[in-house]
Amino acid sequence: MQLKIEKLIYGGDGLARLAPDETGRGKAAFVPFVLAGEQVEAEVTEERPGFVRARASEVIQASLQRIEPRCPYFARCGGCHYQHTNYAHQLEIKREILLETLRRTAKVELPCELNVVSAEPWHFRNRTRLKVRTSPDFAIGYFRHVSHELLPVRECPISSPLLNRAIAALWALEAELVRYPELREVQLFANHADAELMMELYVERAREKGHYKPLADALAQAIPELIGVTIFEYAPIRDGDEDRPPVASRSGVVHTFGAKGMEYEVGAHRYRVSAGSFFQTNRYLSEKLVSLVTANYAGKNALDLFAGTGLFSLPLANKFARVTSVEASPFSGADLRANAEGRTIKAVERDTASFIDSTATQAYGLVVVDPPRAGLGERTTRKLARLKTPRIVYVSCDPSTLARDLRVLTESEFRVQQANLVDLFPQTFHMESVFHLAR
Repeated sequence: MQLKIEKLIYGGDGLARLAPDETGRGKAAFVPFVLAGEQVEAEVTEERPGFVRARASEVIQASLQRIEPRCPYFARCGGCHYQHTNYAHQLEIKREILLETLRRTAKVELPCELNVVSAEPWHFRNRTRLKVRTSPDFAIGYFRHVSHELLPVRECPISSPLLNRAIAALWALEAELVRYPELREVQLFANHADAELMMELYVERAREKGHYKPLADALAQAIPELIGVTIFEYAPIRDGDEDRPPVASRSGVVHTFGAKGMEYEVGAHRYRVSAGSFFQTNRYLSEKLVSLVTANYAGKNALDLFAGTGLFSLPLANKFARVTSVEASPFSGADLRANAEGRTIKAVERDTASFIDSTATQAYGLVVVDPPRAGLGERTTRKLARLKTPRIVYVSCDPSTLARDLRVLTESEFRVQQANLVDLFPQTFHMESVFHLAR
């Protein structure tokens, strides 16, 4: 069948409509790797009561914005969604999706311009997680699009040069890696200068440390920039969030060879980031993100929720007499305490909802909140709105949950004063945003 693509939606798909049937308006059809206005020949791959998913087998009438993808794995790999269009158009797509989501879900028309912030759209990632298969044949790569089948990948143009050298080295170590059939994932993390590398190995049913020493030695010899290897018991990914480490308890770290963490610089601040901790993945935009969140604020007390390793807490401590930083993860929380040492930062290892309950009477001049993709949720957002604070900065990586939480905040007398779309994830449908609210 032929479909006319109306627009792109959050998630990377194009929206089209099937021909009307006896029930009335035709079903929605979701088609990946297309652009608005295109006419495509499509095949249905999945049918549901209210919609279908389809695959474009041929582009009959292409958009003027369509280009040749740079990556040889594009459309097979599940990592990127927009390489078939130029970068300026990618930013416009994301801008329209964010604005429409705010109108539809939050009933919010921005009273200000949406500021779009971008940087180099290639080799921007400082972290990547690769799947590993040791039998029946060896392979390293990512999941295929809408699949849990491994796609062997030898390069990734959105990852930094050091990460790509490490990927090549892993392929060259096939004879060593196949000796560890329990190995399931490898995560690579490069520092700000792309000069040092940390590696996390995720295994099922870990064995004694001596069993992994030959592997750690081989990795160190093959990758000169490697400063540390940490082995974790394998665990599922939290909230489907590919940019955060897999779930692991304090005892999740099984063995460490070399350094347990590295120093990462963002602007004038240096952060300890250890294995298992979350840190922003765009090496070009981290400093700008920090500035967008923390600039122009000062006062007595600030609250940083979902603080991670303290990305926003450290610059806030330069301008506030006291900063309370809350992080639930024991890994990021340990780094937060180390990074807060010697500063007017109180690090609290606790989940956000229970902390807000305990601090309801405390007054804060500013609250910064940076939740995972699931957002705050209506209940926690209402608790946040009841805090004694005149200003909130909401950092979001999902426009749908952002809009849901903004609706609650705007119903509680907060108003959007500044809105920023920060493109931390070029070539993909993911987007970061920073909203400043006041009442």
